[in-house]
Amino acid sequence: MSTRMELVAGAVPEILEVVGAGDRAALADPDRFAAYLSLSGGMDPTWLDLFAESARAATDLDAPSDFIDARIELGAANGSERMVERVDPTWISAVAAIPDASVDALAGRWIDRLEEELGDLPSEEKPWIRDLAGRVVAFCRAADQGSDVVFVWELVS
Repeated sequence: MSTRMELVAGAVPEILEVVGAGDRAALADPDRFAAYLSLSGGMDPTWLDLFAESARAATDLDAPSDFIDARIELGAANGSERMVERVDPTWISAVAAIPDASVDALAGRWIDRLEEELGDLPSEEKPWIRDLAGRVVAFCRAADQGSDVVFVWELVS
């Protein structure tokens, strides 16, 4: 079993409509939504808690909060294992404010924290995680223009 996770920036009602219809491809449509980021690939939501912790360490700031504390449940979609949660705008703004010069340190710390939690990561995974750190920051910068952000995640077999 794996996890599918996505962050989508836009109007909550429209995001909920697309999620409810099961049209996952529409979530990535830049004409419909301000920003989109797929976080699939073996991750689970705790990875974003470790990301936030790593961001705090890399910037010596008290933000962003742990991701679990920044989520407000909107409910399950279609009675499935899919959860839909709104992300607190202050979390998005805190990540958006991470300076470019801190992203590499954040990524390195994130890899360290993941290894502390999960054990040694294969060396081929580390460049992907470094890239993902930058994509999370870029997503938040795009979403920090007044859009709501929704976190959609589900267990898939």
